[in-house]
Amino acid sequence: MDKLQVLQSFVGKEFTASPSPFMRWLNPIVISAEEGHIEFQYTVREEWLNPMGNLHGGVTAAIIDDVIGATMFSLNEKTFIVTVNNSIDYFSAAKENDNIVAETKIIKRGKQFVNAQCEIWNADKSRLIARGTSNLFKINNEA
Repeated sequence: MDKLQVLQSFVGKEFTASPSPFMRWLNPIVISAEEGHIEFQYTVREEWLNPMGNLHGGVTAAIIDDVIGATMFSLNEKTFIVTVNNSIDYFSAAKENDNIVAETKIIKRGKQFVNAQCEIWNADKSRLIARGTSNLFKINNEA
């Protein structure tokens, strides 16, 4: 089973098979998984909040980085793909127990670099919470 098929086998369930301990801590539910496109759902937890009671910007950034990483796995490349940079715009807040949806897409897939985007929405996708873009670099994993 390739990496994309593993992701697809968890549609509708918590992604407990992630190789990332951090992703397992974030505890996403896989909504959909296609090559270069992932949708994960998260429930905002108390430990993710800032002092104002809103989803912390750092947690938002971590979700964006992590789900874009999962999107790189969906490509089934032979190389490992690492983040070079992230740029994030914050638009609105999420509160404890809110369900949020992170949706990714590949903007450009080159020979060495990949540019990807992630949008985080409220559950019914009527309110954009944040949008992030990342540049990623393909490295040889055989050292």
